[in-house]
Amino acid sequence: MAETATSWLPRGAWAGVAEPGAFGATGEAGIVATLHDGFGLATLIAGPGAAPALSRLVEARLGIALPRTPRIVLGRGHDAIWTGPEQWWLRAAARDGLLPLLDELSAHAAVSDQSHARAALRLSGPRVRDLLAKGVMLDLHPAVFAVGDAAATSIAHVGVQLWRLADGPDGPVFEIMVPRSMAGSFWSWLAASAGAFGCIVADAAK
Repeated sequence: MAETATSWLPRGAWAGVAEPGAFGATGEAGIVATLHDGFGLATLIAGPGAAPALSRLVEARLGIALPRTPRIVLGRGHDAIWTGPEQWWLRAAARDGLLPLLDELSAHAAVSDQSHARAALRLSGPRVRDLLAKGVMLDLHPAVFAVGDAAATSIAHVGVQLWRLADGPDGPVFEIMVPRSMAGSFWSWLAASAGAFGCIVADAAK
């Protein structure tokens, strides 16, 4: 009987799904997809009446205020993303030190480490809105979806969270987070939709 090789080495969320390089139309790329990995992530759900205390603790420890509307608040090492009334994602640039922080926050909230549960990428480029128009059922016009706005929606039947960052030198910038188990399905949509514009895939860690 043939033996099946098994590897227990850690794998990034995009491993075997997306690789740095380029695909689609030649010429100047309309889309840049930057793959993010290695970040820390947790859900925070404030306990009954505990949102003010949680917000004060987060601000004291991390220097950011928990948003009260669907927005992202960026900090130097941590970001807070509104996901619902008194609920947030807390994203850390690195996982080191995250667990003690979550233990501290658990005094005021139900906390769940989701660091290995999501895949994330940043989309930028002059055609990024044209790309997102192929799958996002939201109005992402800059007059409607401002810098810092966040939303939960779906792309190709995959539930996603997305938010808009400040425009970069090559145009609009959005970040998208998808369940890790659906990263392959999401990437299939992106690869099929971005090819017409030309797409560069970059690894944020390189």
